[in-house]
Amino acid sequence: MRDVSSPPAADLEWRSDLDEDSGLRPGAARRETAQRFSAVVSEIASGALDFPLPGSGRTSQRFAALRSVAQRDLCLARLVEGHTDAIAILAELAGPAPGPAERWGVWAAEPPGESVTATRTEAGWRLEGVKQYCSGAHSCTHALVTANAEDGRRLFAISTDGPGCHPVQGSWQAIGMAGSDTPDVRITDLPATPVGGVEAYVQRPGFQHGGIGVAACWYGGALAVTEPLRTAARRGPDPHTDAHLGAVDIQLHAAGALLDQAAAEIDQDPLDSSGAARLRSLRVRAFIEEVCSATLSHVGRATGAGPLCHDLRHARNVADLGVYLRQHHAEHNLAELGGLVARPEGVR
Repeated sequence: MRDVSSPPAADLEWRSDLDEDSGLRPGAARRETAQRFSAVVSEIASGALDFPLPGSGRTSQRFAALRSVAQRDLCLARLVEGHTDAIAILAELAGPAPGPAERWGVWAAEPPGESVTATRTEAGWRLEGVKQYCSGAHSCTHALVTANAEDGRRLFAISTDGPGCHPVQGSWQAIGMAGSDTPDVRITDLPATPVGGVEAYVQRPGFQHGGIGVAACWYGGALAVTEPLRTAARRGPDPHTDAHLGAVDIQLHAAGALLDQAAAEIDQDPLDSSGAARLRSLRVRAFIEEVCSATLSHVGRATGAGPLCHDLRHARNVADLGVYLRQHHAEHNLAELGGLVARPEGVR
């Protein structure tokens, strides 16, 4: 099994090609990321890359693997995180086992606007509507999709190959995270297989464990963003640069330690018999989001415009991380956290 902390030679060669403008064109970025996603999925299927299931006793290795991919490429990490999360969800809810050549996404965002409805027919379940923020829409062969049924919200497995599943052209205009390919998808009379029961997707403990996996990706992105600052500090002593690097190091060290602690707690109580999973997820995600935001600020203030204007890899890292962090729901999540802590049983 290859150590995911060491990028393969192909990754290093790919980095050397980043002086081309293809990385700034969403279509080209999408195709680049899709090719790399396919390669990583093949390595996962063969056992060359290992992403242990959350709560398996090796959750820290799972988070480290996600961090490592994100440190190399946040857009790729977004797709890999979705694929590995889908594998975990299917295992937890007794869904169909993914095939070795299948690339899965989890399309479960539910912002305001048109949504997806599920109808039970004589021929089975059918889905209809628009699902927003579908990462890997052009490269995933299958997806887990949340939809509103008559009896409540359910999760369904779908195949994306066919006339009933179409990415909506022009609905993903992002520069940051362009390669994550996250447009809306229009679903029309699409056959679907139910996975778990009503609300099973969000009620399972793994929903909270998976949210911390996303934070591990943010953390990897922050590590990548610090590279120009570390390079500047290596050139020689400078109080201004060193102070910013020291501030960043403190916070990143704490974030890494918090992820390790969260992984250990998940492995100790994978089924959340203590009821602490939601509180843990809110705390970890909020802290790491704050660390990542502070890292972006410190690196920018210490290094100025130079790396943003002359280093395409860094410019992409900064843009990607800024967009990816918005998967955290900011004050909405902080308010929920505060409400939990305010309860007599809230602090653990």
